[in-house]
Amino acid sequence: MVFKTLILAEQTRELLARQAPLVLLDCSFDLVDTAAGEHAWAAGHLPGALYAHLDRDLSGAKSGRNGRHPLPARGAMAATAGRWGIAPGVQVVAYDAQGGPYAARAWWLLRWLGHDAVAVLDGGVAAWSAAGGTLDTAVPAMALRAPYPAAVPAMPTIAADALLARLGQLTLLDARAGERFRGEVEPLDPVAGHIPGATLRFFRDNLGPEGHFKPAAQLRQEYAALGAGAGDVVHQCGSGVTACHNLLAMVHAGYDEAVLYPGSWSEWCSDPSRPVARA
Repeated sequence: MVFKTLILAEQTRELLARQAPLVLLDCSFDLVDTAAGEHAWAAGHLPGALYAHLDRDLSGAKSGRNGRHPLPARGAMAATAGRWGIAPGVQVVAYDAQGGPYAARAWWLLRWLGHDAVAVLDGGVAAWSAAGGTLDTAVPAMALRAPYPAAVPAMPTIAADALLARLGQLTLLDARAGERFRGEVEPLDPVAGHIPGATLRFFRDNLGPEGHFKPAAQLRQEYAALGAGAGDVVHQCGSGVTACHNLLAMVHAGYDEAVLYPGSWSEWCSDPSRPVARA
């Protein structure tokens, strides 16, 4: 069985027990303390899990005008995937301890390369521990492979200028917290507010009270109420990371892959000529 969206802790334990071809990626991260996730990984991670750092491994070079977490070059991401031991047919399980946004970024990037066998551990580290899984402190050896044979990008994206030209003609969902969306606070970017016409869909609204993704049928209803299925849907957030959580939720709910605006608000607001909305 190939896992393409979510995987349960019990299913992950089964893959480990039968020594199936598997790569585990710990993507835990903190946007304020960027070393915290790696320190947490060193203190205890799923057995054999490699650490995927948002800035170093899951993002490209910043120019000051392309957002806080621009996409890596496809060749660089293919090389990173190969270094982690990922090849066609190898199941990848990504997880974090923050509700899944950083794991979803890894999921999206690998899907972007054309790798289908990648899933996010539903419930993350907490679910693993609750299911009786143990944590390890050993630094695993990497099964180095050649760069992943990336094909045509399998996940669609949209650039800022194209998005600007289509404002009002598509459904634009913003994954940030409500107070940031409304422009009441902005702890990370120089301008507060949101892209005109965007609708708030805080990524944590994809989760139930126990930290697991809501059932697919419930997510499908919620996204339908936001306009999914009635036209093009574009996802964005602060820097193109938590938006991947909403993309994952939509695919899990049975929708086709929606579009990511990778630069998101951090890129959008770097150009003062682009319009800003508040409240």
